Amino acid sequence: MTIMVRDLPKEERPREKLITYGASALSNAELLAVLLHTGTREHSVLHLAESVLGKYKERGMAAMAQMSVRDLADIHGIGPSKAATILAAVELGRRLSQKAAAKVQIVHGPEDAAHFAMPHLRYEQKEHFAVLLLNTKNHILGLRDISIGSLSASIVHPREVFSMAIRYAAASMILVHNHPSGDPNPSREDLAVTDRLVKAGRILDIPVLDHIILGDNRFLSLKEKGMIS
Repeated sequence: MTIMVRDLPKEERPREKLITYGASALSNAELLAVLLHTGTREHSVLHLAESVLGKYKERGMAAMAQMSVRDLADIHGIGPSKAATILAAVELGRRLSQKAAAKVQIVHGPEDAAHFAMPHLRYEQKEHFAVLLLNTKNHILGLRDISIGSLSASIVHPREVFSMAIRYAAASMILVHNHPSGDPNPSREDLAVTDRLVKAGRILDIPVLDHIILGDNRFLSLKEKGMIS
């Protein structure tokens, strides 16, 4: 027999738990259950929330940011109204993270670069290659997309990368791209493109300081790993 939320002790119900202990005390399923408000006749709202999260288990919860109302409404028990509530919450979270990232004005290390770029690229389902442009004091001039698609020398050409740096009068740059798989470890192509751009930067006197690869709420710095000389 399915246990409904109303059958749980009051202190274990998601909404009451949030009110008493704060949102941070809730699991992902409990937070989603608060948004969904009700379950179905057959399943509790917690079971419904777990079903939604289970659908995105392979790609991670961040994949929900790319879903449409129709995609979510296809899940049994999730109609257009519940789907809209979920997507509104996801979008609000994304906007809050972008606002926090905008406070980063100067790059002191890889963490600052990753923190600035993460909200812009984390939820993309394709690889985006971008450059974080810096002035002589490492203040951020902007993050600019160069290409979309699997990284290779054919789509990431020094011409496009450094013309962007010249346009914004950048003194240096940090390469940034995301791995939709969530794993930030570099591929052979990542290393080859990095080496090519580092060499071009030396010739043009616009140094490439690092290459940050973004995963699912984590990152890898090729500079820190000794993969950029």
